[in-house]
Amino acid sequence: MGLLLLGACWAADAQDSLRVYHTLDSIRTLPNDTAKVSLLIRAGKQYSRYFDNHRLENLFWQEALPLAHKLRSAQGLALVYNELGTSKRNKSQYLVAEDYHEKAIKYAEEANDTLLMCLSFNNTGVDCRRQDKLQQAFDYHLHALQLAEKINDIRNICVATNSIGNIQLTAENYEDAIRHFDRALKLEEQSHNDLGVAINLGNLGYAYQGQNKLDLAIQYYHRSLVVNQKIGSPTGMAICYNALGAAYKEKKDYATAMEYLRKALVVNDKVDDKVHVAESYLNIGKLLSAQNKHEEARKHMQQSIELSMFWNFKSMLMEAYKALAADYKASGDFRRSLEAADKSLLYKDSILNEKSAMALQQMQTIYEVDRKDNQIKTLEHDKVIGELRRKRNVMFIFALAGFLLMAMIGGFFYIRHRNLEANKQTLQLELKSLRSQMNPHFIFNSLSSIHRYIWSNNQEEASDYLTKFSRLMRLILDNTQHTFVTLNKELESLRLYLDLESLRCNGIFEYNIRVGADINDEEVLIPPMILQPYVENAIWHGLVHKHNEKGLLEIDILLKDRSLVCTITDNGIGRQKAMEIKEKKGKGHNSVGMKVTEGRIDLIRKINNKEAKVTVTDLADTAGQPAGTMVTIILPAEFIF
Repeated sequence: MGLLLLGACWAADAQDSLRVYHTLDSIRTLPNDTAKVSLLIRAGKQYSRYFDNHRLENLFWQEALPLAHKLRSAQGLALVYNELGTSKRNKSQYLVAEDYHEKAIKYAEEANDTLLMCLSFNNTGVDCRRQDKLQQAFDYHLHALQLAEKINDIRNICVATNSIGNIQLTAENYEDAIRHFDRALKLEEQSHNDLGVAINLGNLGYAYQGQNKLDLAIQYYHRSLVVNQKIGSPTGMAICYNALGAAYKEKKDYATAMEYLRKALVVNDKVDDKVHVAESYLNIGKLLSAQNKHEEARKHMQQSIELSMFWNFKSMLMEAYKALAADYKASGDFRRSLEAADKSLLYKDSILNEKSAMALQQMQTIYEVDRKDNQIKTLEHDKVIGELRRKRNVMFIFALAGFLLMAMIGGFFYIRHRNLEANKQTLQLELKSLRSQMNPHFIFNSLSSIHRYIWSNNQEEASDYLTKFSRLMRLILDNTQHTFVTLNKELESLRLYLDLESLRCNGIFEYNIRVGADINDEEVLIPPMILQPYVENAIWHGLVHKHNEKGLLEIDILLKDRSLVCTITDNGIGRQKAMEIKEKKGKGHNSVGMKVTEGRIDLIRKINNKEAKVTVTDLADTAGQPAGTMVTIILPAEFIF
């Protein structure tokens, strides 16, 4: 019987695979246009469960993405990035999901599609809420709500309103939460969306329970339960039973609380995700513990632990051992209480380690996605350039055949012009290559810093450091795609970098950034990542070795005679002492960042035929002792307009 069942499952899976790949092959034969992009996106949604079950990337969306880039279809790109982001969010890869959904916002705005903008802003808000970034989540959902109200899109109004209510609920702003849930409930009732009605009724119950209005909360839980029973949702029914159990527990009506928790346990057997069953056993155990029925409580807690161990529910194991520790403590068995508490902490540490590893992995994924997107754009650009070159050559041949004499004279000037252009293009490509080196150089240095920080600090601080680092990475990846960026964007990334380095060095230095009064930092342009290597050098070779007083790093940016003058001054130990320390430690490493940046500045001078240079001045005090270093970088002034 088992073999027959296994064979039937294998046959069904084989049929699914044939159906998926047959559909993909059929779509591939169609012309490359926006209709094909839409068809790939729809097919990807249709077969998403197949790819999730087999832990594969969705091949339909993987083909839709480069095609949308090739067609320069902003709408298609917004749609496919929304689907990719939601898929990653369902797998708890929230950083990657947020990155995809932010790309969806960018392309939805480029397409000027308000409905797509609403969807993208709401999706990004959900990603942020899952990461507990409540202010960012609120801003995204509020923006989505404002856009949805302009076009009277009820679906996105409901999503945004409910999400804002949940944010207020998390922040314990219960009155605001109730106001938003009430509005969402009325809209869902008008739309006859029973699932939305059930969710908002339950949320209102949570808000009133937060205000300690338990009877009112129980009324809303019962109303939500009725709707969930109507639509036949075991998960929704289990949530309501658990909520009712918790509310009656607060009222100290333990018998009624136990009745509802046992109902939740029965319903949870019909839910595929067994974590809900483990949660029900744990809730019953906590309730029995509150009644001092310790032996019976521990049996239920142990059932939760055994189920969680089988399915590897680490968060549930952490909570179950924590509850078991509290129960042993209440009964006076302090030795067993300590043992259970230790196990709870072990699972907590394991969860934190997994989160850190997952965050690093997701950052690498984001970097790879951005790199591939840039490769696609570069290939399309090269293709256009190739077409233009071929057309130019054809025109040149016809002109040569018709006007031989003029071609001979013109050929001389053309060859001369081509050589100059080729030389300039070579310099620009070298500059682009050097600029692209800054990304991996800076990322690898920063990842190394994070590694050391994680080992030398606790996981919570490391997580905060990693969040700031991810924000900096996004700025660096955005900025270094361009030859020039506005001064305010460059200084924003520089401040974030200095904050991270100050945090890692335990605040051993302070910094000041001053911009000339005659400079509009939104109009002045500067090559990206041009100052960071010199700032890094000042910190790690000058300021970290200073022990007698606090380090000070000053960055001044002035405009003089159409030149941008950037001065980086530190009160560190000076170059001579830094070299002595380096020699004592036996380090022979030369800074890649410094070499690349010097090469970039040299190429900027060659391309623009304007002054571009770096000078380093050793500072000394009145007694002639080293008092730091001053680096002056002079660049040609560039403006947006």
